Amino acid sequence: MDELRYPIGKLEYAGPGSSEQRARWIAEIAEAPARLRAAVTGLTAAQLDTPYRPGGWTVRQVVHHLPDSHVNSYVRFRLALTEDEPAIKTYHENLWAELSDARTAPVETSLALLEALHERWVLLLRSLGPGDFARRFKHPEMGVMDLDRTTAVYAWHGRHHVAQINSLRQRMGWR
Repeated sequence: MDELRYPIGKLEYAGPGSSEQRARWIAEIAEAPARLRAAVTGLTAAQLDTPYRPGGWTVRQVVHHLPDSHVNSYVRFRLALTEDEPAIKTYHENLWAELSDARTAPVETSLALLEALHERWVLLLRSLGPGDFARRFKHPEMGVMDLDRTTAVYAWHGRHHVAQINSLRQRMGWR
């Protein structure tokens, strides 16, 4: 089951990234909306409403989850850059995924939202210096997190969910 849940494996973060590594993470964040759009292009409503794994979210819920998650992260970045170790608020992603809009809204709505969000987020990320990536926020469950690690997390997060959809497409023979 872990293979279906984590088709690219779990996040591996080895400590502060080099400027080259950060540039790769930022590039992955920049590419995520187009990769997500490609992963769902041509899928029918029934295919969008298929869970990517037994007991997992539907493809539609995964698509809507990405901007939900990434808008939260974008706000956390802005808080960390403008306040000293702000305490951030978490959200219940599983409950958000069960809300009506996450279960029924057209995926185009979230694809467009993710594209606009990432355009803005990447502009911010590319403007940051090495010291900015050391800025931190307090996560109530995970403790203090710096923006370097958070950048790595969200580069992985986009690839992770796109891989879940692409893995399902491959298993189901959907072209």
